[in-house]
Amino acid sequence: MTSSAKTRSFPKVEFTDSEAGALEFPSSKSRAYNYFKPAKLRATVYEDVTVDVQPDPERHLSQGWIYGFADGPGGYPQEWTAAKSSNWHAFLDPNEEWEQTIYRNNSAVVRQVSLCLENAKRAGAYGNWNTAWQKFIARNLGAWMHAENGMALHVFTSIQRSGPTNMINTAVAVNAAHKMRFAQDLALFNLDLSESLDTFDGSVHKEVWASAEEWQPTRKVVEELTAVGDWAELLFGTNVVFEQLVGQLFRSELVMQISATNGDYITPTIVGTGEHDYSRDLGYTRALFRLLTRDERFGGTNRELFGQWLAKWVPPCLEAAYALQPIWSQPAEKARTFADSLAATKEKFTQLLEEIGLDTPKELDK
Repeated sequence: MTSSAKTRSFPKVEFTDSEAGALEFPSSKSRAYNYFKPAKLRATVYEDVTVDVQPDPERHLSQGWIYGFADGPGGYPQEWTAAKSSNWHAFLDPNEEWEQTIYRNNSAVVRQVSLCLENAKRAGAYGNWNTAWQKFIARNLGAWMHAENGMALHVFTSIQRSGPTNMINTAVAVNAAHKMRFAQDLALFNLDLSESLDTFDGSVHKEVWASAEEWQPTRKVVEELTAVGDWAELLFGTNVVFEQLVGQLFRSELVMQISATNGDYITPTIVGTGEHDYSRDLGYTRALFRLLTRDERFGGTNRELFGQWLAKWVPPCLEAAYALQPIWSQPAEKARTFADSLAATKEKFTQLLEEIGLDTPKELDK
C-alpha cells in the first residue's frame, strides 16, 4: 500500500510595483540613465559599476533592508563603526578602482616583478651582494613579509564587507589585494634568492618575526590591529598611523634609500611596487577621513574620535619604530641614519594629519 504524495504549498510572489525596474518614465529604458548625480558632467565607468549598486534604504530601497543578521542589524549597518557621516554615499574612491582595474593593475605589476626577477637571475645580479646585505634582506625584508601578509588577511580582507557603502568596501577590497600580492612578491623574491645564493638563509625570517627583539613591537602592533572590531578604526590605525610610522619608515626611508649603495638594484624594484600600492591606498584613505572630519553634522565628533584613535595607536607604533633602530647599522654601507629616516617619516605623518584636518598628537614630539 502506497501513501499519496504530500501536497506542499508555497507563498505566491506578489508584485507591488516597488521592485527595481518596475517604474517606467522618460529615459527609464536608456542604458545611460542614472539614479545618482555624477561627480562630473557624465558618470565614469567606476561610478556606473559602484554607486547605488548596493541597495540602501537611505537611497532608493523604499521597503527597507531585504535581509538581515541574526543579532538584529540588516544590510550594511552604520553601527559597525563609531565614526559618523551624514552621507556615507558621498565617498568616491579617487583611484576609481573596481573589479576590472584590480586585475588590470595587478597583472601589470606582476609582469614587472617577474621580468625583474628573471633578468636578475640571468644577469647574475645577486652575485655582487656582500654577506652583510644578504643577511639584512633575509632577516628584515623577510620579516616585513609577515607584516604585509597579516594586514592583507586579517585587516583589509576582514573589513572589506563592513563599510556602509559599495564604494568604501570596493576600495578596501582592492587594498587587501594589494597587500596580498606584495606579500607573495616578497615570498617569491625570498625563494629566488635562496636558489641563487648558497649563503642566503631563506628561512630565517620566521625566527626573526617570531622572536627577534627588534621586530617584536612591530609584530605586537600588527596582531593588536587584527583584534579591532570597528572597521573605520582598523582602517585608520593601519593606513594612517601604522603604515606611516612603521611601514614607510622601513620601506621608504631605509630599504629604498640604501639598497643601491649596497650593490642591490633589484630590491628597490620589488619594494617600490608595495610603495606604489600604499600611495594609492593612502589616497582613498585620506579622502574618506577628510570627508568625515569635514562633515557638517558630525565633523566635530569625528575629529574628537580620531584624536582618541591617534592617542591609542601612535605610542605603540612609535615604540615599534624605535625598536627597529638597530637594523640601520646592519648593512655594510650605511647611507642613512635612523634619526634622518625617522625625522622624514614624522614630517610625512604630520602633513597627512594636516590634510585630513587633525592635530598632531603630542606623543610625536617625544
